[in-house]
Amino acid sequence: MILGFFLPWIAFFAILVLHVVLPARWVDGYVRDDRDDRDEPLRYRLNGLAVLVAAVGIAVVLVAVHAAPADELWRHRWAELVGACVFGLLFTAVLVLPAPSTGKPLLADLYLGRRENPRWRGGMVDAKMWLYLAGAVLLELNVLSFAAHQDLAIGHLSAAVVLSAALLTYFVVDYLTFEHVHLYTYDLFAERVGFKLGWGCLVFYPYFYCVGLWARAGKPDPHAPTWLLILAGVVFAAGWMLARGANMQKFIFKRDPSARAFGLLAPRAISDGERTLLCGGFWGAARHINYLGEILMAVGITLALGVPGDPLPWLYPLYYVGLLVSRQIDDDRRCAAKYGVLWDEYRARVRWRIIPRIY
Repeated sequence: MILGFFLPWIAFFAILVLHVVLPARWVDGYVRDDRDDRDEPLRYRLNGLAVLVAAVGIAVVLVAVHAAPADELWRHRWAELVGACVFGLLFTAVLVLPAPSTGKPLLADLYLGRRENPRWRGGMVDAKMWLYLAGAVLLELNVLSFAAHQDLAIGHLSAAVVLSAALLTYFVVDYLTFEHVHLYTYDLFAERVGFKLGWGCLVFYPYFYCVGLWARAGKPDPHAPTWLLILAGVVFAAGWMLARGANMQKFIFKRDPSARAFGLLAPRAISDGERTLLCGGFWGAARHINYLGEILMAVGITLALGVPGDPLPWLYPLYYVGLLVSRQIDDDRRCAAKYGVLWDEYRARVRWRIIPRIY
């Protein structure tokens, strides 16, 4: 019980050490450095994929030398969840309470945060990027351990668990491969670091995103029909193309407004002479088409478990619906305040919020 409680703490510390000691590249972000009116892009030290490979490698070695069973994280999952919750709460308090108030009530500051871009050691460790890195790596370790439990429990891995675990693994690897693209996304430039982001990345991300495997890895092989597994893969792939394609198109445009995305999509945009909004390609289909992609990926991962009638795995895509619809409303409000008439013109050109011709 005590070991399980502190396993997330050990994992977070190990991920931090690996992030600091492994080679990394420095990349300019989208967020501007407002200290002393510098107005230059913050630079980020990125090595997420290397950290993931190293962490998984260490876990494999521990299993190979019989220092821990392959399903260690499954065995202690409840104690780990409690330990991660406590760590997330302490992280929030330590980061938020010493910082100057934003003028909002204390609970609002604790939830949303006070500091926008906490960084240490000259930017070597950026709080937001470390939080996402820690959550992603621990999620992958949970995915592998939960899948290993089914193999140990029933003597083989079901095709459904293999596919769902593989899709989640792809999700993690894809995110860490394209870390630099996410420097241009909503979380990095619009949110502060508090309970929502800190606890969310340290607890919700690594434990809730695999809720489907949590619910199914300890149960018998569902013998899912082949057509359902194929459908799951197709839905996931469609979601990935929308999410990754939209984010990459925006990234390319912000880096070079004259470049064709993927060599195909012309940079159609509207401008008021000072600010510019992309309104072609993916961003001409819906104002937040990438959110639709994220939801479809979650649906694919859930369908891959082969039990569409089990309500527990559906908590994952339902969470995405709630999160991204509310974020879309908030982002639209923020953009209306920032862009004014230009945003009104964009909304007239791109009517749909997330799902073309539906919403």
